Amino acid sequence: MTVESVRPAAPQTSELPVPPLAGGGVPGLGHGWKLVRDPLGFLAQLRDHGEVVRLKLGPKTVYAVTTPALSGAVGLSPDYELGGPLWESLEGLLGKNGVATANGPMHRRQRRTIQPAFRADVIPAYASVMEEEARDFADRLGSGAVIDCTSESYRVAVRVAARCLLRGRFMDERAERLSVALSTVFHGMYRRMVIPAGPLYRLPLPANREFDRALADLHLLVDEIVAERRASGQKPDDLLTALLEARDGDGDPISEQEIHDQVIAILTPGGETIASTIMWILHVLAAHPEQADAVRREVESVVGDRPVAFADVRRLSHTNNVIVETMRLNPAVWILTRRTVTETDLGGYRIPAGADIVYSPYAIQHDPRTYEEHQEFDPDRWLPERAKELPKYAMAPFSVGNRKCPGDHFSMAQLSLITATVASAKWRLEQAPGSAPAARIGITLRPDRLLVRAVPR
Repeated sequence: MTVESVRPAAPQTSELPVPPLAGGGVPGLGHGWKLVRDPLGFLAQLRDHGEVVRLKLGPKTVYAVTTPALSGAVGLSPDYELGGPLWESLEGLLGKNGVATANGPMHRRQRRTIQPAFRADVIPAYASVMEEEARDFADRLGSGAVIDCTSESYRVAVRVAARCLLRGRFMDERAERLSVALSTVFHGMYRRMVIPAGPLYRLPLPANREFDRALADLHLLVDEIVAERRASGQKPDDLLTALLEARDGDGDPISEQEIHDQVIAILTPGGETIASTIMWILHVLAAHPEQADAVRREVESVVGDRPVAFADVRRLSHTNNVIVETMRLNPAVWILTRRTVTETDLGGYRIPAGADIVYSPYAIQHDPRTYEEHQEFDPDRWLPERAKELPKYAMAPFSVGNRKCPGDHFSMAQLSLITATVASAKWRLEQAPGSAPAARIGITLRPDRLLVRAVPR
């Protein structure tokens, strides 16, 4: 008789226990009230209750994952697909036919369509646009006037995306429309996610009307972009041309709705997350002048007196570490949701088919079990000899698996150029009176109201 023959069989999924229920729920709302009042604090303390914890959002049961290993498992396993309250709320903005919300064969086909635009060997073709926009952004910041970082960060993020990926100069008026609309829409969608009171959101209340107007303007903006390209007859080698010429699984042109949803998916989530990250970087440069000086010294050691260029980015290691540490402390994407395809074992607990899974990059990246002095801003924690000690998936700002952001290299190049260009200017940033940089929590995490002013060094 072998050892294998007497080894106890693994328990069937149906025999596994259910995860523990988090305390503090409110009748009728469950834990949704806590997710509205203090979502970051609430999610950050869930690991004290276990690696997988049950939550109640209204009548719905949601399962929260609290460790790096299990969040990585959810991102990589085919047992979980895109779904849950976050993506249900986003479908109102992004539609069901875009790469950000589709599942299965459609998602795989759509990634194949857009992936060429984000290949590492293609990104250098965007260098001149990124450099120009970074310099223009720094010039606006350096005017000496008080700058609202929200509008300026949206403007540069959207202009880079539009000029690189849609090959059209994105007029400032449209960027401002997108900035205002996104702020309203994403804030409203977060409330709809955590308090699922559908009929109430259809009442003609001022907040609901403002949300509906902003959402309509976003879709109108995308229709204008697509219509102008069709009318021009031009076919530049860009992402929009690829979409207009794409074919579905039967070889037919993809639908107008899918083109619309894909452009929405390109402009809005990317614009929102990159803009939020730029705001946090500006906050770091103003609040931590020693880090701004360190970036400036590194840039000067690499480029001398000339402007920083795209080709310099890979040599700016400390600059990169400042960006990564900024994303650790204040991740734009601070909450993610998935849905189980089948009944499954997650961390030794039984999770039923069709269950919603939620996990928070913010909570994982603020966990003192993983990060020493977890609340401190310390870019040196990303030095190779220190970073290798961190658990796998303790930091995954662009997600993992088949839902990993296809524009990760594109985004990091853009963020590095902007950070290096601003930090190496002849002025430094300081917060202006009236600035309120505390986190504003919506679908993304960004400063509530960050006002800065350039002052001489």
